[in-house]
Amino acid sequence: MAAKKSPFFDTATTLGKVVAFFGISALCGVLAAGMLVPIAAIAKTGLTTGNNIVSALPSSFEKLPIPEPSTILDADGKTIANFYQQNRQPVKLDDISPNMRKAIISVEDERFYEHKGIDPKGIARAVVGNLTSSSRSGASTLTQQYVNNLLVNNQELTGSTESTVSGQKDYADKIRELKYAVAIEKEMSKDEILEGYLNLVLFSGREYGVQAAAQHFYSIDAKDLNVQQSAMLAGMVQLPNVYNPLNNPERSIDRRNKVLGNMYRAGAITKKEYDKAVKSDLDLKPSKSQSSGCYSAGDDAFFCDLATELVLQNESLGKTREDRENMLYRGGLTIKTTLNSKLNQKAAKDARKAIDPEAKSNTDVASAIVSVEPGTGNILAMAQNTAYDPAGGHGKTTLNYSVERSLGGAGGFQAGSTMKPYTTLAWLKEGHNMWDTIDATRQDYSGSYRWRASCLDGGSTRTYDNWHVGNASRGFARKMKVNYGLKWSVNSATVAEAAKLDLCNITDYTEKLGLLDYDSGEGKPISPAAPAFVIGTPKITPLAQAAAFAAFANRGEYCEPRAITSITDKDGTDYKVQKKSCSQEIDPTYVADLNGTLKSIATDRVSKGRVSGPIAGKTGTNNWSTSTWFVGYTTGISTAAWVGRVNATAAEEKNTLQGSMINDQRASMVLDSSTYAAPLWVDFMEEAVHEYERNNFGSARRQPPPPKPKEEDDSKSDSDEKDNDKEESKEDPKPKEESSPKPESDNKDKGNGNGNGNGNGKKSDD
Repeated sequence: MAAKKSPFFDTATTLGKVVAFFGISALCGVLAAGMLVPIAAIAKTGLTTGNNIVSALPSSFEKLPIPEPSTILDADGKTIANFYQQNRQPVKLDDISPNMRKAIISVEDERFYEHKGIDPKGIARAVVGNLTSSSRSGASTLTQQYVNNLLVNNQELTGSTESTVSGQKDYADKIRELKYAVAIEKEMSKDEILEGYLNLVLFSGREYGVQAAAQHFYSIDAKDLNVQQSAMLAGMVQLPNVYNPLNNPERSIDRRNKVLGNMYRAGAITKKEYDKAVKSDLDLKPSKSQSSGCYSAGDDAFFCDLATELVLQNESLGKTREDRENMLYRGGLTIKTTLNSKLNQKAAKDARKAIDPEAKSNTDVASAIVSVEPGTGNILAMAQNTAYDPAGGHGKTTLNYSVERSLGGAGGFQAGSTMKPYTTLAWLKEGHNMWDTIDATRQDYSGSYRWRASCLDGGSTRTYDNWHVGNASRGFARKMKVNYGLKWSVNSATVAEAAKLDLCNITDYTEKLGLLDYDSGEGKPISPAAPAFVIGTPKITPLAQAAAFAAFANRGEYCEPRAITSITDKDGTDYKVQKKSCSQEIDPTYVADLNGTLKSIATDRVSKGRVSGPIAGKTGTNNWSTSTWFVGYTTGISTAAWVGRVNATAAEEKNTLQGSMINDQRASMVLDSSTYAAPLWVDFMEEAVHEYERNNFGSARRQPPPPKPKEEDDSKSDSDEKDNDKEESKEDPKPKEESSPKPESDNKDKGNGNGNGNGNGKKSDD
């Protein structure tokens, strides 16, 4: 009768197959670090045949991408923010100190360069130690540890429920790890495995990889680690929290010195190096790792928030928002943006100067400023007076006042008189001129008055209730030229123009220039159904304002605003981003005519010599001054400055900023665009204009001279070098200032209200 074959050596049995696979004698009938593997225990896994454990396993596994932080950069390549779940900065092995390489090998796997992924001697030693001692020791090689970290990474990426964390693995898990270690050794060189391990392993908290660890604890690069620094970091790998030198310095030193002892015994360092190193202090020079996300972006945080949202909406980065978020936090993306961060710091400083976020009175009063480059649509600056903080509180928010709600914004504010240029453009389009005289005496329109609107059913619209337009100052209800009415922002003048126009020609321009009304919360094209839109009832975002006025700066060419110029992952793959998109939307002749007047507003009424020209722009204030604006530009930069209420935005007396407490002081009863918004614009643009071109806007058409009487001397010219504004000033000077009537409030549904501030005769209809 043949002798019965021992299960330890019988390759037909599960245990025998494992033993044969790893070349381990049946000395103790065990496998792995601290693992006694009796047949009964293996049987519990349900793997009862030899093929189920080893043969059934694939010879290799898919190594999913290692998580790397994504970085958002400004236009010059400066880091704005990092996004990560694991703070990791992968480096090549040549960029890791030889001291560090020796230290990790000495303490974790001294025969790393000798074995083929599994160390039989190490396993035997661990087994003997575990049988003869109450302590438990491991025998995992660096290759096995690398495999285990890769499996953990795969598990996190795929959402697998199986555990690969030490202490939670069953025997099948360990066997799988061993087989994959052998496979990895066939696919990768020892140096590649060591490099991968040192870039993958956790050192503390969210610091993964030796480069991030070196920066975090010593503020140096991994290539510059000395002997004792290397030993300290290598010692942390086993228990990162326990041996963290910041929290447990004594344990950390003790562990470091044990690693130094290993290094000395292994011949990695000399006795002199050892003696010097063990006597040294930790000598930590910790640096705070940049926090993940926009919170750490400082003044650039609100632009960062916009860029982040655009990434999360970019379908080329993944099918679902969750997929795209995973790419942002783990995919090692480099996201290059349009931001001029130096200029943006100036914008944020000026926004805080205008409205102090720390002032107790400013609980619902804020400021925002945003700039766009004409000709590209690139967003150059986007800042506000508040701090970016998800926790909220006084002067803190994550709500971006410059953009719509779908992008994390407030959803716009009433535009006031910044809407008036679009009526002027329609006036020019329908064949009229800036020097035409209009009758601005009329301030009341009955509810039955028919306003021409060819794009609406029936070709017209009505307000249904009486609409009292109202001017902010008395004395403007008279005849005047179109350019004069626009310069002094006279409500009754703009409405008189609109009454002679097709309202759809006005909204055609607002649509072409990207303006949406967010009054309902959802952005919709501005409707001509309620005629009061011509003097400012729609809620417009500051970003849209800056982009639309950039078309005035660029001879009528509109460019869609954009924040991101490229997205590239760590492998060099490029992803789709919004490309530059520009189109000619306004006749350059009309733009030149319009700019002839808007230049006068910006130069004479707002800048008064502080901002180098040529400059142009338009003021804007809604009823009760809950929203005030100045939107102005050069040919190189267009900027919208806004100051107003964030929550109580309705143009009602109870929400008025006139005479309210702002910056802990009583504000003027005459509060309009000139009070806060225009000074904010001037403070910012005074420096900003010097970074971009300032070319001429083109010449406005002049009023032809009247026919000469026959008796007049032919040598005399009526058109000598007088611009329309100067001529208008002589013919129709600004009226004497008087008190204004009780202010009106908006009723946007019925087209009522003047959409402007309510002054006391000391201001125009902003």
